[in-house]
Amino acid sequence: MNKPAKLEPFLLEPERYEFRALPMHQFALARRDFFKLLGAGIAVFAVAKDLAAQETAPGPRGFHSEELPKEIGAWLHIGEDGTVTGFVGKAEMGQNVRTALAQTIADELGVPFERVHMVLADTALTPWDAGTFGSRTTPTITPQLRRVAAAARDLLREKAAKEWNVPADKLIAGDGKITDPASGRSLRYSDLAREDVTDHRTPPASDPVKPAPQWTVAGTPIPKVDARAFVTGSHLYSTDLRPEGLLHGKVLRPPSFGATLIAYDDSEAKVQPDVVLVHDGDFVGAVAPTVAAAEEALSAIHVQWKEAPQISDQEIFSYLKKNAQPSSEERFRQTKGSVAEGLAYAAHKLDASYNVAYIAHAPLEPRAAVAQWTASKLTVWMGTQRPFAVRDDLADIFHVPEANVRVIVPDTGSAYGGKHTSDAGLEAARLARAAGGHPVKLVWTREEEFTWAYFRPAGVIEVKSGIAADGKLTAWEFHNYHSGMSAIETPYVVANQFTQYHQVPLVLRSGSYRGLAATANHFARETHMDSLARLASMDPLQFRLHNLADQRMRTVLEAGAKAFGWPRQKSAEGQGFGVAAGNEKGSYVATFAEISVDRKAGVVQVKKLVEAFECGAIVNPDGLRNQVVGAMIQGMGGALFEAIQFQNGKITNAHFSSYRVPRFRDLPQIEAVLVNRTDIPSAGAGETPIMAIAPAIGNAFFDATKVRLTNLPLQPERYLA
Repeated sequence: MNKPAKLEPFLLEPERYEFRALPMHQFALARRDFFKLLGAGIAVFAVAKDLAAQETAPGPRGFHSEELPKEIGAWLHIGEDGTVTGFVGKAEMGQNVRTALAQTIADELGVPFERVHMVLADTALTPWDAGTFGSRTTPTITPQLRRVAAAARDLLREKAAKEWNVPADKLIAGDGKITDPASGRSLRYSDLAREDVTDHRTPPASDPVKPAPQWTVAGTPIPKVDARAFVTGSHLYSTDLRPEGLLHGKVLRPPSFGATLIAYDDSEAKVQPDVVLVHDGDFVGAVAPTVAAAEEALSAIHVQWKEAPQISDQEIFSYLKKNAQPSSEERFRQTKGSVAEGLAYAAHKLDASYNVAYIAHAPLEPRAAVAQWTASKLTVWMGTQRPFAVRDDLADIFHVPEANVRVIVPDTGSAYGGKHTSDAGLEAARLARAAGGHPVKLVWTREEEFTWAYFRPAGVIEVKSGIAADGKLTAWEFHNYHSGMSAIETPYVVANQFTQYHQVPLVLRSGSYRGLAATANHFARETHMDSLARLASMDPLQFRLHNLADQRMRTVLEAGAKAFGWPRQKSAEGQGFGVAAGNEKGSYVATFAEISVDRKAGVVQVKKLVEAFECGAIVNPDGLRNQVVGAMIQGMGGALFEAIQFQNGKITNAHFSSYRVPRFRDLPQIEAVLVNRTDIPSAGAGETPIMAIAPAIGNAFFDATKVRLTNLPLQPERYLA
């Protein structure tokens, strides 16, 4: 008997705090309201899971694994017109998986790319999926689709062989048909698949698929699917959906985090025409024919909140150190050799501390959802990275079976790890429940997005190290407080090392961000490595190579150095060069930066960034280049100026006018060097390219000024006075 397909085990990183958190709201859920909603008859409710049990389950609340469907037809369908449809639970958020996955199917099945259509992230149509995060789409779903397509191709070949009474291995599959070279006969896939034979075959557990050197569709720079719709504005995001009978919802936000509602008076708002008010615990909302009418209704409600004093961004780093919690989890600590012994025979020692601020995801499309109840069934359209987790949240909170909840994800305007939770969908569904069957749209404002979404966690990192007289590392001790474990282990060779991640209670709502803590840990490590290179009187690139055994990392460093022209002679006053490198999620990166410092004007400019990137076999070089360049630009924001400011539970820079992100005028000359390793399975590329930007720029600033920056954001202009 064939075993159900399962994706590889995934150990959740501790900094994904949002996976362990409860949903944003808990509702009263009066039973009589549900019977009104369901109408007459016998109702069977899914019992809401015990919250304590959810927290102590084998996996975090809302994160679990499910068996994947065994049948080819769950993943792939061949239509009578020759169209091939792939079904995958991943979401498209600008990373171009719709194109890359279609390339994979076209390549393995043997059909023109134009005939492949992808259905993504629809809980009613696609196989279960844990979510689009962790750079996992390419390394996990691409092999699965290749197995499925290969099994379908072989099945079609067997069917043609049976019809022609010839050996199947003598037939050729390609261009959407099976051909018999001996006779010249051919049959289209669509003719062979009319009996829906794909429902009766299980993909093999092994990988009898094309190796990368034999790819003909994958590996090529096919343009983004539906690109014209995105650049012309005709694509419909969640914010653009306008189903018939649409009403608009707004939510009354508390004045600060953790505030509780102690007084509520809606007598003035009730008299407004065509407005529905919702008061459920601390949740207050309004539904109206227009956004303005809903806002006007909320402004007429009189409320009082109980608030509590909270710390500010000025105190956060001392708080993180003072409030670290002991943990028995062995994976939080890694020991090799003896750091004390390594320090004892070191020729040079260096201790340093590095601070990393909270930053926001700042997606161009804020959270938004459209929800509609039809009898006992709920449909929610929203931009989310985890539609099945959102479905589970909605089913639990509204006490309906999961089968009665459908979550559909339109291609979404970016997320960067920030759309893992059910927030907007949950709020829209609660408002829609009171709207008499009308669909309700809820769109967060920019201020709401900056305030109520979760942030990349702040952190403190402490490093203690030693090197021998020849520049070899002898000791490495690395402590990360709060920001996370991703890429916490050094890629450099050192016999004596100790690393530890320290958990700290949350101050601000925190969670995943592109690259997770790899950005913080690389900043600390690569800044520290640069300082050690100076102590050893060695070139920073040569110092890294001197302490490396990993050939893949050496390759990207050498490729980036060649493209950048390292080492370079300075040609102007205030010029500086920096390098940083690392690996994470199965891919490797090396970044080289050139900056210009004008002390008189107090201006620092990044003049050039070169990044060499390797993620195994490249599926779509054009899409990959866009990913790498986009990550480089986004990384400049976190490196130079992005930081959330907060005081007493309030975000004080909750607008783009006060929260600085990279603009066109900030962009330097950018070059992405793609290292294509067709001998290595494809890895993900969404996160790793961002990791080395900050330390490369910071190291270039030191090269220009001899001032070492140890905080993110670097804000280098502050150090020019």
